[in-house]
Amino acid sequence: MAQANFTEDEDQKTFKKIDCSAEFYTRGVNGELIFLSSLNIILSIAAFLGNTLILVALNKESSLHLPSKLLYRNLAITDLCVGIVVGPLAVIYWISVLTERWDICFYADSAVGFAGYTLCSVSLFTLTAISVDRLLALLLGLRYRQVVTYKRTCITAIFFWILSIGGSAFFFIPVIISSFQYLVTATCLITTILSYTKIFFFLRHNQINVHKHVTQGQLNQSLNMVRYRKAVSSALWVQVTLLICYLPFGIAVALTPQKEYSLSVYLARQFTSTLIFLNSSLNPLLYCWKIREVRQAVRETLRQLLCL
Repeated sequence: MAQANFTEDEDQKTFKKIDCSAEFYTRGVNGELIFLSSLNIILSIAAFLGNTLILVALNKESSLHLPSKLLYRNLAITDLCVGIVVGPLAVIYWISVLTERWDICFYADSAVGFAGYTLCSVSLFTLTAISVDRLLALLLGLRYRQVVTYKRTCITAIFFWILSIGGSAFFFIPVIISSFQYLVTATCLITTILSYTKIFFFLRHNQINVHKHVTQGQLNQSLNMVRYRKAVSSALWVQVTLLICYLPFGIAVALTPQKEYSLSVYLARQFTSTLIFLNSSLNPLLYCWKIREVRQAVRETLRQLLCL
């Protein structure tokens, strides 16, 4: 099996150059790349159709709080971009390897990396913001709508895009882009875990109190908490699904040998990156399954489309 060896004098040689090197490949990977190309065409179409439908439904839905809806819309936009940008670019990259068009290969691979890092960062930031939004809704109570406004949320979403694009601009400097991704991932995970942990203990304490007191006022509060739990459950499902889809790629990258790069390592990275693309196709299904308002809006949209 083909294998690339590194020495201390080749520190500037990156995996990107090897991924588009005629000397690196053998005919043994043709079947795998054809399978990945076919699969990602399907995933790209599913991500495009599913997230377009979700964006239309969110535009029609009026009961969700505007800042919360904006965050879900931002997440749907990143998934839509995966379907119409990253997925097709990945297919172009794999086809260029199969046809040995190394000039196209390098540019396609670089574009996939830059767009992928950007969109993954935006997704992580947005899901973290959703967890913080749910925590603020719990802690602030009636002040929540005064503090978490549409304008502030919009500014936050724009900042996520600027920061993600700025960080991905260092894509060709492995040390910087790796440090940026580790920092983003660690910050987002820690913030999300702390937010949901705080929510969990608060809800548990609230449930104990409700069992002790059954006045009408606390019954109404209990009904509000039921709706709140459903909102938290929806956000948590999306978060867990993202982690499941992203984690194998992170493990594959972390376990990649520093001094050698074999075809087995290459294929592991390619297959696990496809799991990331899969996440963009799964999210619309999660929205429809876990968010009742979105599900109803999607049904209405589909009904109107079918009537046409």
